[in-house]
Amino acid sequence: MAGHSKWNNIKRRKGAQDAKKGKIFMKHAREIFMAAREGGGDPEMNANLRLAVDKAKSDNMPNDNIDRAIKKATGNLDGVNYEEFTYEGYGPNGVAVMVTVLTDNKNRTAAEVRHAFNKNDGNLGENGCVAFMFNRKGYIAIDRSQTDLDEEEFLLEVIEAGGEELETSEEQYEVYTEPEDFTSVQSELENNGHAIITAEVTMVPTTYSQLDEEGVGKMLKLIDALEDNDDVQEVHHNLDADEEVLEKLS
Repeated sequence: MAGHSKWNNIKRRKGAQDAKKGKIFMKHAREIFMAAREGGGDPEMNANLRLAVDKAKSDNMPNDNIDRAIKKATGNLDGVNYEEFTYEGYGPNGVAVMVTVLTDNKNRTAAEVRHAFNKNDGNLGENGCVAFMFNRKGYIAIDRSQTDLDEEEFLLEVIEAGGEELETSEEQYEVYTEPEDFTSVQSELENNGHAIITAEVTMVPTTYSQLDEEGVGKMLKLIDALEDNDDVQEVHHNLDADEEVLEKLS
């Protein structure tokens, strides 16, 4: 899974932009709505809802907004029927892309996603065309400066908590888990006093596509176009970009 840090840096870059645009709360609200509708409105009894709420809170979504989304879902609000779909395709130079959407109009969203691909040197593919290049994993990033444990000590702690793999950078420890173990591993690390930067169940690439600066610029435009769509919840990809290039293009 080497290279995930670079991929996650691109996600953080986009997350900051989405927050400035004011769209991220709406995306969180939809995710909370779906989780509550499918599994009930109690986060203690609904792991998917608990994860959605935690993600929303990490982006400073107000509690009133979170409660409103849960109440709408559990109140069987008439006229609201969101469905989740995943679209797969290729970005510039063959970068693998998976797009998760929540929509009340599949035809509209499919057309808009296809348009975003076509307009930005990509193309929408068939289901399964790139899914094999990703694994669904729990991902937890820990602020390394806030722990006294060295890498070997922390690895033992991760193993005891049920984690699957550990990667280390100067700034952080990155823990990977099986999706079903994610919540328990996160709780164990939190209980041990570690400062968690990011915690999510996501799609992690098994291989990466390296592009030059021009290619990275095109790929970032495609990501922008997709994430500007209100129905798009997540954009997963296997772009590997140097920090210097990302900084220059930000």
